[in-house]
Amino acid sequence: MIHRRVSFRPPDVPQSSRAESKAAPSPTSTVKNPMAYIAALTVPIVALELVTDDRTVRLIPLLILLPAFPAALGTVRQTVYAVGWVLIVITGVLIYRPLPSWYDYLIIMVLAAVLGVLCVLTCHLRIRRERELSQVRSTAVALQRQVLRPLPILTDQVIVDGVYLPVEEDRLVGGDIYEAVASPYGTRLLFGDVQGKGLPAIGAAFAALGAFREAAQREPTLTALVDSLEKAVVRHNAFAQQTGEPERFVTALILGIDASTDTQAVNCGHPPPYLLNAGLVTPVLLGDPGVPLGLADLAPKPQTVAWFPFPPGATLLVCSDGVTEARGIAGAFYPLEERLRAWADVSPWEVAGNLAKDLSEHTAGEQRDDITALVIRRAT
Repeated sequence: MIHRRVSFRPPDVPQSSRAESKAAPSPTSTVKNPMAYIAALTVPIVALELVTDDRTVRLIPLLILLPAFPAALGTVRQTVYAVGWVLIVITGVLIYRPLPSWYDYLIIMVLAAVLGVLCVLTCHLRIRRERELSQVRSTAVALQRQVLRPLPILTDQVIVDGVYLPVEEDRLVGGDIYEAVASPYGTRLLFGDVQGKGLPAIGAAFAALGAFREAAQREPTLTALVDSLEKAVVRHNAFAQQTGEPERFVTALILGIDASTDTQAVNCGHPPPYLLNAGLVTPVLLGDPGVPLGLADLAPKPQTVAWFPFPPGATLLVCSDGVTEARGIAGAFYPLEERLRAWADVSPWEVAGNLAKDLSEHTAGEQRDDITALVIRRAT
């Protein structure tokens, strides 16, 4: 889950944030003192070696494997110390209890030295790769901050909070996008899903989000706003075609919320929202979904605006198809509406978190698509 912090949150919104991941831990600090574990493992092996009367059974060669522990979890210096410790202990024990021939002693010492060198090199390569991954993760965090705003998002009309779980956690940026813009015409909200995942879909996400942020302030009607988004995605696809990238479409749900109790919506192939009000859970009926952004030429008719009631005190829940199309082990789809009814008495700010947790249990942790669940409440 991605967690973000904000400087202000209304008193009825929980303090736990859900939108910015913490910095990755330092790859050189995973184990503070592996030598303590090495010493603890050395004692029983040496003790068994010394009390065993059978000279044909020697346990001391097992110490050769011990440097693999700090090599996998510690630093290069810790691994070097472990290799030196093992060589000293093996030498001391074999002096006290010699092997049948110097040739056997030479083989053990050569193996210990060779494996020790390999452990040191492995540790060095591991730490270098972890640092590279940490840098990539930091870059992804910075990129995500440019693509997706921190949650919660507050305007004069609404508060938007929720969870966002990209299918590839290390990338932090998936195909789902969201935005809320305070405009002269009320708050405009965009919830979308860019075709594709990760970095290849970032260009289309930037195109859709940039066009939305600009057109939401300019266009007086929701249909004109959607037309601007359509043109932006088409322009992006034309540029992508020139650079050899595949064309992409964007499923989207665009909402317009003002002081009225009725809300406008244009559905471009996105799953419709759910309305939670007074313990009742109902799917919002928006009519036939239109085609996704970028495919308007295939539509038999232009996009139209649907209206639905969104009274004060009610909650809108918008989910991506990663929720509605999630399958369990037996292949059953996730029963979203049934689960929402079971959480009728839960705080609206806990619904999205409960949904993410329950969804993980339903799929046994096998997340196959980005999961976005956003909760919208009126600010007054």
